[in-house]
Amino acid sequence: MSKPLLIANDLVKSFPVSGGGNQARFRAVDGVSLSVDRGKTLAVVGESGCGKSTVGSLLLRLQDADSGHILLDGEDALALDRAGLRRFRRRVQVVFQDPFASLDPRERIRDVLVRPMLLHGLCDRATALKRAAELMDAVGLSATQLERFPHQFSGGQRQRIAIARALSVQPDLIICDEPVSALDVSVQAQVVNLLQDLQRDTGVAFIFISHDLAVVRHLAHDVAVMYAGRVVERAVTTELFGNPYHPYTRALLAAAPRIDVGAKGHALLAGEPPDPANPAPGCRFAGRCPHAQPSCTAGDQPPLSAVVPGHLSACLFARDLPPFAEAQSNAAHTPAALRVAAYRRARDREARSGDAEGLRT
Repeated sequence: MSKPLLIANDLVKSFPVSGGGNQARFRAVDGVSLSVDRGKTLAVVGESGCGKSTVGSLLLRLQDADSGHILLDGEDALALDRAGLRRFRRRVQVVFQDPFASLDPRERIRDVLVRPMLLHGLCDRATALKRAAELMDAVGLSATQLERFPHQFSGGQRQRIAIARALSVQPDLIICDEPVSALDVSVQAQVVNLLQDLQRDTGVAFIFISHDLAVVRHLAHDVAVMYAGRVVERAVTTELFGNPYHPYTRALLAAAPRIDVGAKGHALLAGEPPDPANPAPGCRFAGRCPHAQPSCTAGDQPPLSAVVPGHLSACLFARDLPPFAEAQSNAAHTPAALRVAAYRRARDREARSGDAEGLRT
């Protein structure tokens, strides 16, 4: 079995609490461990404020972790010198959430794509220009648009350009931080399927940070669920959606938008997440958990441990939770999931039509 491309162990990131001379700090990321294999997609999901975007910035070295380790092919990314960090940034790229803010409005798309290749010394300018034209074609745009500025593109087109920019330096891993949440619903499915096509063609790995469970279900191979700065469940996508072993994951799945109007089989969450600057003892989800027991609020936080092989949960009573049969059908019938599936069918029909036309000619 091959080693993971990237491994993060026990990442911690805290921030000071300002005001009133208070010296307290809150942990936005508290002991997060995860890994992603070559050519695979790991999704990191959770509600707003759970720390998933902070994890992404730590993995990119945009912020430095207080403690922990990040290993890329076995090399400690937190111990790199200037030259090593430059090599790391070529291998680990990013697609940000907002395609309007992530592109320089004064720079032509030609330069957006060519500059990274020249900065990393991958080729000369003539080759970079040729490669830029190929990248535009790869993301569904035209090489004739290279002389345009970002404001001349729609939001979906700008995000495609951001993806092309990330691919320009031939990375091993791209971290996508909510890459479709700022887009109109009519183009979200196109971008999701583009990522899948590019992964198939190039072998790039993705860490996909999102709160859209339907998109995650269609795109990811593995899923890590975060709550209050910690990973509370991790499993292969089909296993996690079909049989979640943490009450928080079950609540997320039950809260997903759905087409039918029948009664939900699981009550939605009440209450608020814990104070990150002063968390209570025990499980941080206990105050909102419908299955909480007295032992959940005592002692240390529950560790992330295997319930069944390959399926990890940070719940003391994971094996005692009632059966959960609703998640798979709900996720398959949300509006986003239906859009993704419909776009995939249309794309496949177009591909088959093109193949047939080629045979006739």
